[in-house]
Amino acid sequence: MKILMLGWELPPHNSGGLGVACYQLCKALAKRNIDIDFVLPYSPSTKPDFMNIVGTSPMDGKLALSIGSAYDSRNYFGANTHDFGSLFEQQMTYEDKVLKLIELGNYDVIHAHDWLTFRAALKAKQQKNIPLIAHVHSIESDRAGGNYGNPLVREIEELTFHLADCVVAVSQKTKDAICHDYGIPPDKVKVIHNSLDHEELDCLDDTNIYTYLDLLKKKGHKIVVSVGRLTIQKGLTNLISAMPTVIEKCPGTILLIVGSGEQYNDLIKVAADCGVLKNVIFTGFQRGKSWRDAFGIGDVFVMPSVSEPFGLTPLEAANYNLPSVISRQSGVTEVFQNCLKVDFWDVKEMANKILGIITNPSVKDEMAKNAMAELGSINWDKSAQKICELYDSKGTLVTA
Repeated sequence: MKILMLGWELPPHNSGGLGVACYQLCKALAKRNIDIDFVLPYSPSTKPDFMNIVGTSPMDGKLALSIGSAYDSRNYFGANTHDFGSLFEQQMTYEDKVLKLIELGNYDVIHAHDWLTFRAALKAKQQKNIPLIAHVHSIESDRAGGNYGNPLVREIEELTFHLADCVVAVSQKTKDAICHDYGIPPDKVKVIHNSLDHEELDCLDDTNIYTYLDLLKKKGHKIVVSVGRLTIQKGLTNLISAMPTVIEKCPGTILLIVGSGEQYNDLIKVAADCGVLKNVIFTGFQRGKSWRDAFGIGDVFVMPSVSEPFGLTPLEAANYNLPSVISRQSGVTEVFQNCLKVDFWDVKEMANKILGIITNPSVKDEMAKNAMAELGSINWDKSAQKICELYDSKGTLVTA
């Protein structure tokens, strides 16, 4: 079976979990003999051996994402310009390439991931009348932190969800949001959860790159870790607001924030206003060893997202023996039970749950042990099987 897969990013050129999820899903599909042409808006520096990558622009991944992140709809239709053009121009180039591929290729299904690829997917479907699966990792209200967001992006999402043959949501939470925001019939939306590819996660080294924090830990200090984009969706202002209580009861606790985004300056101000700026360390976006070591140095991982369609990072934390506190507004809580859950807005309870882990070594160790054991049943095989079932029903693409 031949699939035209449309996505906006893949590792190592990704701004978040969307690219990771696409890569790992395609890897699992390839094991089931699914032939994939994956279209990117840039020319990747490396290509996996399990699918064919088609780049639509001479720019590399880093440059492409600087023009338009898969999560950023603020600069849509040309507000952000570059030598290679605006995000809108980048989309136009992408659409032209997709239409050429769909005309020359012999595809069974178009499988498109999130709003930046949906216009191209709709044009390709119209041109060749091929079934379209719209795979939703987030919708505009998620990216806008529960607000309305960009009306142009909402229009693209609404049109696509109505015209697609099937809509795939990465969680029940996301399905409910799609049906609520856009009036899509529930039986048109199938929930297929994201997962974790354990083979893609390297082990920790004997030495940790965060030498200063390692020295502090040996003196009894505790480290709270959060990994993700610095954006309103991730709820980091509430996590920082919880830190004064944590530090008061567990002096010297450090908050390590790994990631980049438009909220960087705002978060520094929040930390200063809360009187905890000296206890907060911003690392910027990290990959490889520095990314892994952030989990390795921690005593607890916190994902305080306002709206998180799925959220892979708690699973990644569990892989490195780090227990998690996760907002109840996160889709990953539907498949991951060995964590503590809290409403993103409940700063007091967030602080209490953080303290409950970092001040009780036995609780921390037991949670980490149970979470690691639970990971054994979480993988991409089940999700890939459900996707293949959709592909097999391509003639009458409907959800069960």
